[in-house]
Amino acid sequence: MSTEGVAHGKVILFGEHAVVYGIPAIAVGIDRGARAKAVALESGPSTLRVADWNLCVREDDPETPLARAFGDLLRVTRDAGVAVSAVSVEAAADLPPGGGLGCSAALGVAVARALDPEAPAEVIAERAGAWEAVFHGNASGVDAAVASLGGCVLFERGAPVGSTITRIRAPGVVHLCIGNSGQASSTRSMVESVARLRERRPETTQKAFDAIHTLVKNARLAIEAADRRAVGQLLDLNQMLLSGLFVSTPDIEQMCSTARAAGALGAKLTGAGGGGCVVALVDHPEVGAKVLSAWKSDGFDGFLTSFGAPDLGRRTSTLMESAP
Repeated sequence: MSTEGVAHGKVILFGEHAVVYGIPAIAVGIDRGARAKAVALESGPSTLRVADWNLCVREDDPETPLARAFGDLLRVTRDAGVAVSAVSVEAAADLPPGGGLGCSAALGVAVARALDPEAPAEVIAERAGAWEAVFHGNASGVDAAVASLGGCVLFERGAPVGSTITRIRAPGVVHLCIGNSGQASSTRSMVESVARLRERRPETTQKAFDAIHTLVKNARLAIEAADRRAVGQLLDLNQMLLSGLFVSTPDIEQMCSTARAAGALGAKLTGAGGGGCVVALVDHPEVGAKVLSAWKSDGFDGFLTSFGAPDLGRRTSTLMESAP
């Protein structure tokens, strides 16, 4: 007997880093993500194979982060009363690791869902938080939430109690270009870098966070009003603030400038920064094709996606056809 699970990749539109300190962030699920299949075994230990990473680990192996994450996920699932004995899990993702698109969270959510397919999306996201903590330390939780829920959401990290997730309805389809700088980014190291900056320059950092908070509020209104031009301008402003937090890079700045010159309404890094990916807002797919072509000329790969990716939570049969 086997059970399956899938999860979204994610793009943070507004609020990176500030979200760690309780300021809301806006993120969207995209139509690339991860999938997993769990097969019951007669005896343990449980194993996980991630073909993309060329890794196969056991739950009782503390030597690798993936094994620890898998073990912690199994533990919280069992602690919740789910009868998970020995399983063999195979997982795969079509997201770049370290790209800021929530690759590890998507894998964690897909595995969590394969272990307990009937659990609500919010519960799956909470369990995947144990997986994420191994890879990213003090992560906000937004990646796992969007990987599980999909759609466009306003995420506010809870302190001291649970996080708040509010769906944002965007009239019509909103097209995004996602470009990969080719430089892997570590969420843990970038979050720690901003934390150190906050310790050294608390007033300056807080002013940046306050400005990002205002951007998030205005961005929600602009998205709900289908004011694409305003959303694009706010993306550019958010990028300026992130640069001031020293999480941008020359390649990211180049990609943002190239996207704007090719017709994008706005562009910024997405995720932790220090490498990873750029998101650019475009009016329609034809402009998106121009942005992707311009990036390719500069040596950067990319793809086109949009708001409103369908909920993948129960649509396992189609998406799992190419599972390992």
